[in-house]
Amino acid sequence: MREKLVIRGLHKAYTINEGFGRTSSVVALQDVSLRVQEGEFMTLLGPSGCGKSTLLMIVAGLYPKTAGEVLLDGCPIDRPGLDRGVVFQEFALFPWLSVKNNIRFGLQMKGVPREEHDRIIRGFVELVGLEGFEDIYPHRLSGGMKQRVGIARALAYDPELLLLDEPFGALDAQTRASLQRMLVGIWEKTRKTVLFVTHSIREAVFLSDKVCVLTARPGRVLDVVPIELPRPRNMLSAEFFDYERRLAGLISGQLGIEAQDLFITD
Repeated sequence: MREKLVIRGLHKAYTINEGFGRTSSVVALQDVSLRVQEGEFMTLLGPSGCGKSTLLMIVAGLYPKTAGEVLLDGCPIDRPGLDRGVVFQEFALFPWLSVKNNIRFGLQMKGVPREEHDRIIRGFVELVGLEGFEDIYPHRLSGGMKQRVGIARALAYDPELLLLDEPFGALDAQTRASLQRMLVGIWEKTRKTVLFVTHSIREAVFLSDKVCVLTARPGRVLDVVPIELPRPRNMLSAEFFDYERRLAGLISGQLGIEAQDLFITD
């Protein structure tokens, strides 16, 4: 496999206005280097506030970096682009557009010929299990259905990299489990390169080829853990729990708590 996404020496600092002409600087990410192979499912995991989402938004081109470089297929990233598809936790659908027209949006932006739209939209509606809801507007959809639309929209215009920022974090446990299984199925069919952000250790083990664990702020790469489990994965297996325990140990060491405490809210 070749390298799809390369991050070298990435640094991100925010300037905080404290009022009365005073400012201060907060370092969110410090000297982050990471390589993601083509077709790989990489998850970013770490303590709250460690810079996971900031890193993802820099890769998306939505946040500027302070220093370092981010390369997609060898080309620098410094702005949003249709070579990346982004799925947000807050759904971010266009409320004035139906399901099919939300999915159509990226096709129009990329200049896909109009005569191909219906075929592509139909395929992705089926892929995310929304047959029969093509003409429904977002306000009539459940949270899980909205996120299915978001994933379909991000994939329909065939980006090189799929970026997901805690996409299932606001969903109930049953819906979350269903969408996790759906996402794995989509990834197995499309073999898209994926960068995924979560705070859930269990979700990271279930989904990922590799898990990149970040330190507490400022975020640095603590370890990259390959998840060498067959798919479909059994969350009740001893091998699955061994990976959970290993990742919990890495994160708890940053927080000064016992690893077992992380499973209370995971």
